Amino acid sequence: MTWKDEHPGGRGRDAAASTWHVDAAMSARYADGSLPESATWSLERHLEACTPCATTVSRAVGATGVATAVLAEIRGSVLLAIAEAEAHEAAGAAHHPSPSPNRRLGRTLWAAGPALRGPWVVALLLVCAAAAGLAYGAGFDGARPLLLALAPVLPLAGVALSYGPHADPMYEISATTPSGGLRLLLTRTAAVLGVSLPLLTAVGAFLPGPPGIPGAAAWLLPALALALGALALGSYVGCRTATGIVAAGWTFAVLLPVCSVSGDGGGDSDGDGRTLPVTALAEQLAQYLSGVSVQGGWAVAAALCAGVLALRRRSFDFSPGSGRGLRFDRLENP
Repeated sequence: MTWKDEHPGGRGRDAAASTWHVDAAMSARYADGSLPESATWSLERHLEACTPCATTVSRAVGATGVATAVLAEIRGSVLLAIAEAEAHEAAGAAHHPSPSPNRRLGRTLWAAGPALRGPWVVALLLVCAAAAGLAYGAGFDGARPLLLALAPVLPLAGVALSYGPHADPMYEISATTPSGGLRLLLTRTAAVLGVSLPLLTAVGAFLPGPPGIPGAAAWLLPALALALGALALGSYVGCRTATGIVAAGWTFAVLLPVCSVSGDGGGDSDGDGRTLPVTALAEQLAQYLSGVSVQGGWAVAAALCAGVLALRRRSFDFSPGSGRGLRFDRLENP
């Protein structure tokens, strides 16, 4: 049955599309442009749902040679535009030198995350300067224990400020890119650790400390385990909340026993009789940082947290259509 036998306008469009087909004569008229406009519209709508008729019309249009000429013209225009764009790009590269080192450094800092561009770096430097000032300026022998107690927490603060809608105004855009999600979070976490670990370790190595204090590098593996633990927990509750929980847990685990010792009158005392829990803090840090078995435990914890993070890697993806990523927006931006 052809279009002449049953015009689509006489019945519903859906019914018409299923009860008539295009014949050779109608295809030829469509190809040479002699088909009435209303019939052309009906035919084109029918072709959307009928593959055999689309094939018939395509052959008829191709036989006229008009489509071939049009496609050849379009192809020539596209190739010409590409050639002009390449020539313009080559000319621009010749007139504009490569970015300066300062500009490249700026781009690197921008990609490394908000933490390395904001007050976190300033706070890190202030902590190091304060520790050196207390040790050598005020003669306080507890500067190194205090620095070792704070050292695992400082990278966590940098991680919290590196990822999420609360910290990065470009979060939604960057999280939807192929390099977003967990990959971007790990990149920025590595940048934070790359800055904080060497700096804090170097400063700690030059600070004097009481007997029994752990080595300046003893906190590195625990800091890595805490960072991975915060990321793994962040897959459930968000990065900012997770880092706060992990940092609070470490702080309470270290300081609560020291405060209890200080309250009982333990530790060292100064000339006025006031209790200074420097020795208690050093002993507490030694329990958490010193020894092969302790470091091995931290290594196992880091491996377990890394495994959980690998299993939960999809939770960091941002997909507005499925709602992923939006949950963390509500948790971290109430």
